[in-house]
Amino acid sequence: MLFISRPPLSFRLALLVTAFSALMTAGCAGRPQLPILEQTGSRASVQTTTRLEALLPADVLLVGEQHDAAAHQEIEQQIVSSLANQGLLAAVALEMAEVGVSTAKLQPNATEVQTRNALKWDNKAWPWKAYGPAVMTAVRAGVPVLGANLPREQMPASMSDAKLDGKLPGPALKAQQQGIRIGHCNLLPESQITPMTRIQIAKDITMADTLHQLLLPGKTVVLLTGNGHADRTLGVPQHLRADVKAKSLQLRAGDGATTDRPDAFDGVWPTPALPDKDYCAGLKAELLPAAK
Repeated sequence: MLFISRPPLSFRLALLVTAFSALMTAGCAGRPQLPILEQTGSRASVQTTTRLEALLPADVLLVGEQHDAAAHQEIEQQIVSSLANQGLLAAVALEMAEVGVSTAKLQPNATEVQTRNALKWDNKAWPWKAYGPAVMTAVRAGVPVLGANLPREQMPASMSDAKLDGKLPGPALKAQQQGIRIGHCNLLPESQITPMTRIQIAKDITMADTLHQLLLPGKTVVLLTGNGHADRTLGVPQHLRADVKAKSLQLRAGDGATTDRPDAFDGVWPTPALPDKDYCAGLKAELLPAAK
């Protein structure tokens, strides 16, 4: 990830190779069988719907989060709920699950256990308590949720794939490489910067390919991902077709994860700052022993 947002260990260490219960009874024909999970009438939900108007219409909405910011996952659930209630939600794609998994065969009244199994959910890497509400909101609405991330078994091949270096313009490639350095607290050996950057690019390409497959006229596909992947100048948008109208939203905790590229996002929604935390200390404890 381009920003120090404490992504899961499985993501950061690829080179050293990443709650709600079922609700109420069925609804009427033509509507979701169960109510969509939402904070009905809450000020936050109304504000989210209003803010969304500035980003729509869009074929794809990339929502970039800081992974340890609970407020960001709450907003993501509100976004999914708002679009679903308006009949505008085509699908929800997730960085948090690998490509090839889907809830498409589930009924809207599927349980959380069934949903997690369908997505092969890694609760250690991505706590279901954080992401379950957005996922279940889509399931309740009868909208498919799909994994969009690069499968772990493909990471080694990506690390050695020099063709990936040419998938970004030169300045963007250098910015990605610098983001890998900074995002890993300058703890990675320089020899690992290029392989790790290739994984980042391969992930972005995989997510973009997934989004292409989910496009529906007049509706919006939502990608829930980290801020680095949502960056228009470096991430997934770089690999979308020119005819895809995509909007990128950054959810920003306090003053963190800022960028000096004003065109990186179409919108920035600030949330309260998180308590100070030394992410580098934890990363150092994980990386250095593994490198020995």
